[in-house]
Amino acid sequence: MTKDIATSTERTAAGAPEGTRTSRVWRPLTDIVETRDGIRLMVEMPGVGPDDVEVTLERGVLTIRGRSQSNQPETLQLTHAEYEPGDYERAFSLSDTFDPDRIEAQMHGGVLTLDVPRLAEAQPRTIKVRAA
Repeated sequence: MTKDIATSTERTAAGAPEGTRTSRVWRPLTDIVETRDGIRLMVEMPGVGPDDVEVTLERGVLTIRGRSQSNQPETLQLTHAEYEPGDYERAFSLSDTFDPDRIEAQMHGGVLTLDVPRLAEAQPRTIKVRAA
C-alpha cells in the first residue's frame, strides 16, 4: 500500500451490530493496487447492487457504504449460508495528491471497483535525457 492511502481502523464493527441497526455491519475485504495513473480499490460486497452503494469523499476520507439484500429465493429453503446479509462500511484516508473530481466507480458481481486518479501535477514524469 502506498503512503498516499491509509485504511481506517476506527470503523471495524465487523460482526457486531450497532445499537441502532438490526443487521450486522461488515468491514469488506479490499484490494488496493497502484496503477499508472493512481490507485484502484476493489471492494468485495456480496449481495450489494449498484443502487445500494454510496461512495463519499469528505475532508480527505473516502467512505464506502453498501447494503446487501437477502438473495434467498422465496420458493427454496436455505440449508447452508456462507455469509449473512447486512451493511458494509469501510473508510480510507487519501492524501491530497488525488483528483476527487475524476474518481470513477463501478459495481460488477459483488465487487465495487474505484479508480482514483492522481492530480496531473502529482503524476510521475519521465525526463528525457539528451546527448550533449
